[in-house]
Amino acid sequence: MTTETATDQAVHAQADLPSETRARILIYLGVLTFMVGFGAPFGGLIAVPVTYFLKNKLHFSAIRVSEFQLVAAIPLYASALWGFVRDNWSPFGIRDRGYLIVFGFACAVLYLAFAFAPASPVGLAGAMSALTSAFLFVQSGQLGLTSAIGRQHVMSGQVSALWNAVNSLPTLLAFAIGGFLSDQMEGKHADAAARTLFMVGAATMLVIGAFALWRPRAVYDNLRDERVEKSTPWADAKRLARHWPIYPALLIWFLWNFAPGSNTPLQFYLQDKLHADDATFSLWNAVFAACFIPTYLLYGFLCRRVKLGRLIFWGTVVGVPQMTPLLFIHTPQGALIAAAPSGLMGGLCTAAFVDLIIRSCPKGLEGTILMMTTAFYYLVTRLGDLLGTALYEKFGGFAVCVAAITIVYAAILPALLLVPRRLLATADGEALEDPGGTFG
Repeated sequence: MTTETATDQAVHAQADLPSETRARILIYLGVLTFMVGFGAPFGGLIAVPVTYFLKNKLHFSAIRVSEFQLVAAIPLYASALWGFVRDNWSPFGIRDRGYLIVFGFACAVLYLAFAFAPASPVGLAGAMSALTSAFLFVQSGQLGLTSAIGRQHVMSGQVSALWNAVNSLPTLLAFAIGGFLSDQMEGKHADAAARTLFMVGAATMLVIGAFALWRPRAVYDNLRDERVEKSTPWADAKRLARHWPIYPALLIWFLWNFAPGSNTPLQFYLQDKLHADDATFSLWNAVFAACFIPTYLLYGFLCRRVKLGRLIFWGTVVGVPQMTPLLFIHTPQGALIAAAPSGLMGGLCTAAFVDLIIRSCPKGLEGTILMMTTAFYYLVTRLGDLLGTALYEKFGGFAVCVAAITIVYAAILPALLLVPRRLLATADGEALEDPGGTFG
């Protein structure tokens, strides 16, 4: 840990790196992000087949699937605690690489252990919770590293665009392959089907642990440890609580991810009302995720040329009606067509929101903030899913879910007024004007 004087802060001011160095860093982060996203027990390759497993083999209703996901994701709601540990403890003195190595291999062991456990609702929920608890240390290392690089080298926009685009690929493949795996496991006994899923997860985590053994100089030699020397967890907690800029950023993130009806109700609507099969629902999500990527890449191009304020405002305007194309679908094929514009409308603002969150992070607490966004994402999406499911079952149609989502998204526009102007006044490559922003 280090203590920064005024002179040190001047030396350690945000600085843009040469384009070649930035490219190497972005490539490394891209590969790491892809692998971590692919191995996540709550969002990687196995998450989609687990949903089908509950519906098709254990015969869960829509509300029971939502309730299972709500319970199994309990560790995710406290993700900030894992990030706080990351900000205060360095395994083997190698910071984020230590988390990736130690807990990457630990997750592989857990996946293997649960592969041979009997398949039951209680057992599956316990396995998912335990795996998630271990995996959150891996994710905290990856996200803390990503955020610190983005903020220290004034490349938060590029990092956000890359992180979002690459993180979409595991989701895309999960839905594309996940539906196929579900169809292939239809004839298997429940225990054998679950074993297949966990073995795939174990292999993925072994690769992550091995990858983290590599230490590229372009990434780690340009990174500073900004933790405060002799600081206590209590002092860090108070510093975090007094850091005003993070509050509006997290509020916007909360609103963007509270989309009542975009998960379980949509799945049941497509399958029960439009008679789509598992593979079609997976393909819908794959098309939806894939169509975010072009606008993520567009953001990566624009963020070094346009100030964040303009990008986040116009991105939000485009994103508010994101789900309205679903009002016009009457067939599975029509749903696949509607998935494309819905995905395209959501990419620009998502990248801008993550850019804002990275800019809002207090020094040395990047892991806490980025993991807090994970907590918010899963908490509000699960709650939104429960609300959307209740609306869907009460009114017997999906239009009410689309209306609810659009109203929530529209609330982001006034929330933008709460963001400190200094965070919106620069493009990537330009240092923020004022390092302040605390209460008192």
